[in-house]
Amino acid sequence: MPRVYVVHYGEDDPSKCTAMKMVRMGLAIKIPPSKIPRKAIVLNPLSRIILAPEDRELAERQGIVVIDVSWKVGVTKLSILRRGEHRVLPFLVAANPINYGKPTKLSSLEAVIAALYILGYVDEAYRYSSIFKWSPTFIELNRRRLELYRNAKSRDEILRIQSGILGRVKIVDES
Repeated sequence: MPRVYVVHYGEDDPSKCTAMKMVRMGLAIKIPPSKIPRKAIVLNPLSRIILAPEDRELAERQGIVVIDVSWKVGVTKLSILRRGEHRVLPFLVAANPINYGKPTKLSSLEAVIAALYILGYVDEAYRYSSIFKWSPTFIELNRRRLELYRNAKSRDEILRIQSGILGRVKIVDES
């Protein structure tokens, strides 16, 4: 099981902060950006490399890092991070109360759940999904996609799966 790290910038409501709840529950370790392990998987929506099961060994050895920033102002902070192996998650739909049903607007917790599931740590993904009343819904909403991504044999296959999904999904941006 990979260690989960949180880089927290304190930009959101602490009572709703999924990243800090993972830390409080002992499921993640809070670290500053300068302490990101050099080869850890950094979940970054700006990355051009998609997370795939082939990243499992790296995650196992170095961990998974989620950067907890408000997506409105976090782009700058994400773009300057140099440490780690940055990966973007494939297409998924949020279940958190703020962005329910919106594609790719995942909470930090949802990003970690997705990464664990895709990397084959399904039981651990379910354990993390028990943190909030709404979080099991994330796996329910995305189960088919998560299974397809988890069973993919390569990054290219995940990209083909995602392309097929996006070809069937009408995306409406309401932000």
